[in-house]
Amino acid sequence: MLATLGTTPSCAFDALPELGAVCERQQLWLHVDAAYAGSAFLCPEFRHLLDGVELAHSFNFNPHKWMLINFDCSAMWVKRANDLVDAFNVDPLYLKHDKQGLVPDYRHWQIPLGRRFRSLKLWFVLRLYGLAGVRAHIRRHVQLAQLFEQRVRADPRFQIVTPVTLGLVCFRLQATNETNEALLKAINAAGRIHMVPSMLRDTYILRFAVCAASTEERDIELAWAEVERQAGRLLPPP
Repeated sequence: MLATLGTTPSCAFDALPELGAVCERQQLWLHVDAAYAGSAFLCPEFRHLLDGVELAHSFNFNPHKWMLINFDCSAMWVKRANDLVDAFNVDPLYLKHDKQGLVPDYRHWQIPLGRRFRSLKLWFVLRLYGLAGVRAHIRRHVQLAQLFEQRVRADPRFQIVTPVTLGLVCFRLQATNETNEALLKAINAAGRIHMVPSMLRDTYILRFAVCAASTEERDIELAWAEVERQAGRLLPPP
């Protein structure tokens, strides 16, 4: 079974305790995908979103999405390594060596025999920023997302669609799906900012994600001004 912490469309969180209990009863493997949100769990104030992870058999997140690390870098934890190794074990005679069984042989942890040294760039970021620096980066992005949320809520033409938990703001005009789609196309065509849409229960939404490491408050204000400018061409100002 797959559980997601921080879904791509809306940064929603599955209920791990409930799903984990089902998996335990049915003897199912529970994999947790926290591709984007996983970095936020470095901050103690967001760890309640991780409740129930002790029931997972594997956990994956992508440090390149929010931890100041260049693409690509994914980190995966497995409760019982042998389950993974036994599935991918490739051990012909020409690949045997004197250290067989004495050290982890990562060709048995994946489909390809070779692997890139992705952990080196993770090590460099942690050495450069430290835990405090990475936490400050994540918290700053969350604050900037909350600033954008405030701007949206202050304009009665718009609505916030889902709770703003981390660095993603899901919002839309209080209008038809076609009008919201036209708004997004106008925003992206202007070339000042870029957003991507999603559909939640047949409702077209706009996704404003704070991603760039150098984002500042003035960038949020610029982005909102552009949203307002394009929205004014579709609906009268409040």
